[in-house]
Amino acid sequence: MITIQNLIARIPGGIAQGIIWGLMALGVYITFRVLKESDLTVDGSFATGGATAVVLITKGVNPWIAMAIAFVVGIIVGCCTGLIHTKLKIPAILSGILVQFALYSINLHIMGMVANVSCNPTKNNVIITMRNIPGAILVGAVFAALLIGVMYWYFGTEQGSAIRATGNNNHMALAQGINVNNMKVIGFALGNGLVALAGGLMAQYQGFSDINMGRGAIVIGLAAIIIGEVLAEVIFPKGTNFAVRLLFVIIGGIVYYLIMIVVLWLRVDSNDLKLATAIIVMLALAIPNFRKGE
Repeated sequence: MITIQNLIARIPGGIAQGIIWGLMALGVYITFRVLKESDLTVDGSFATGGATAVVLITKGVNPWIAMAIAFVVGIIVGCCTGLIHTKLKIPAILSGILVQFALYSINLHIMGMVANVSCNPTKNNVIITMRNIPGAILVGAVFAALLIGVMYWYFGTEQGSAIRATGNNNHMALAQGINVNNMKVIGFALGNGLVALAGGLMAQYQGFSDINMGRGAIVIGLAAIIIGEVLAEVIFPKGTNFAVRLLFVIIGGIVYYLIMIVVLWLRVDSNDLKLATAIIVMLALAIPNFRKGE
C-alpha cells in the first residue's frame, strides 16, 4: 500500500545504502573528476570487493582484515587498468571495459564458481548489516568521515597534488617533471580500491555477494557525483573546498538512493529502475545548464 508511513519506514534503510553508494562514488570521483578519465572497471571491482570480503568472512577471517584485503585487491585491479592504459596505450574507457570483462570470471573463481555467496550475520561476524539500520548508518558515517579526511590530506601531499595536476593539465604536469603515467596508475588504483571497499560493505550489509552486484555501479557513482555537485553549487554558489566537495559526493549518494526509494514506493516495476537511474543522471547533468540559461 502506498502510504506516507510506509515511505518514512523505508527512509533509514535508504540512507544506509545511500552512504555505501556514496563511498563507492568517492572512488569514481578520483578517476572521473580528479584524473578526468572515464573508468568502467568499477562495475567489476565493486563485485570483486564484495566477493573477496564475503568469502574471507565466511571462512572465519576478521571482517576488518577482510575489508582491508578487499581494498588491496581493488588497488591491484585498478593498477591493471592503469597499466593497460599507460603501457599498452589503450584508451582508459576501453581498458576499464577489458578489465571489467575479465573480472566476471575472476569474481566467479573467488566465490568458488557460484554466482552468489551468503554471509548470514547470525553465523558470521560482520561490521555492518541491514538487520541493524541505525548501526549501519553509524558505521557508514564513520567510514565516510575517515575516508574524506584521509583523501583531503592525501590530495594535499606532493603525490596527491601531482595526481590532481595530471588531471587538470596533462601536458603542463609533464613539463613540470611529473611522471603522468605513474600518477594515472596510482589514481586508478586508489579509485578502484575505494570502490572495492564499498563493495565489501555492501555485501555485508545485504548479507551476500553476487556476481552481478556491481552492474551499473558506474552510473550510480556518476549520479551521486553529479547530484552532489548540483547541491553544492546551490548551497555554496561561491564555491567550496575539496573536503566539502567530497562530502557532497556522499550526500549525492544518499539523495540518489532516497529518490530510488520513492520510485519503489510508488510501485514502479523494479525492472524499470535502470531507466529511472538514467533519467535521474540525465536531469542532474542538465540542471546546471538550465541554471546558466544555456
